[in-house]
Amino acid sequence: MARAQGARAQMALAFETTYGTPPASGFLRLPFASTTLGAEQPLQTSELLGYGRDPQAPIKDAVTADGDVVVPIDAEAFGFWLKAGFGTPMTTGAEAPYTHEFCSGNWSLPSFSIETGMPEVPRYAMYSGCMVDSLSWQVARSGLLTATANIVAQGENIGTTTAAGTLANITLNRFGHFNGAVTRNGANIGNVVSADITYANNLDRIETIRADGKIDGADPSIAALTGNVVVRFADQTLVQQAINGEACELEFSYTLASGESLTLTAHAVYLPRPRIEISGPQGVQATFDWQAASDPSVGRMCTVTLINDRETY
Repeated sequence: MARAQGARAQMALAFETTYGTPPASGFLRLPFASTTLGAEQPLQTSELLGYGRDPQAPIKDAVTADGDVVVPIDAEAFGFWLKAGFGTPMTTGAEAPYTHEFCSGNWSLPSFSIETGMPEVPRYAMYSGCMVDSLSWQVARSGLLTATANIVAQGENIGTTTAAGTLANITLNRFGHFNGAVTRNGANIGNVVSADITYANNLDRIETIRADGKIDGADPSIAALTGNVVVRFADQTLVQQAINGEACELEFSYTLASGESLTLTAHAVYLPRPRIEISGPQGVQATFDWQAASDPSVGRMCTVTLINDRETY
């Protein structure tokens, strides 16, 4: 008997025309490292008395479908996750390379369907009505560069055959931490040890009364762009900005030798005043838990620019 193995698992994604309705075709095979996406339905313990000490049968509660998907940050496939998190980009360029600009603050976010498959069981789980609640990743000196997409779905349908049809393949061209840079107001920040970035749509689930126990949708509320920057303490520039309550522009970018690039620009970043601790004879580090806000001159909180050879998203 065949047993499920993660090495044989696959993931397919397609954007929906109607919320909660998986498309009949157009699914893409997307790379992923791991996923916790799934549906669960808890049981409500019976509260009834008069039947002795042993309880009566439990009652099914509402269905919850959500989870995380860990994906590589690459030059092409990651653009679909950016579209899911930020909305349809503005694309420029008459020919390759094309520039895709994803902007924060969109009220209308696309829904999509994801199918995860384990062919050897076989088990194919189709999650419809998916929306990205948050997208986060870490900037470091070494290691594998991945992002985590937190997903809210409407529901799950299980089958023994795939409902995604023939999948279109995407060429994987990954960015690495080695390709990264962090700048403040256009100048490199020295002594950066690591950084975290989280963009959240803060989805509000529409939990109406339905016979199937599913949600009716998920509406985006006030967005948030937060994170932290850990630096070796060498000067007072960031501390002085925090004390003055001023904003700066932070830019996190990755560039490949072949020309593809990914840049997240937070246009107005505010820093808290950090505690500077001397914990031993090693170098002193300071952690700034920053928050971004809408920049009046730009008109938005952040912009993500992806340059690659793909014409449209």
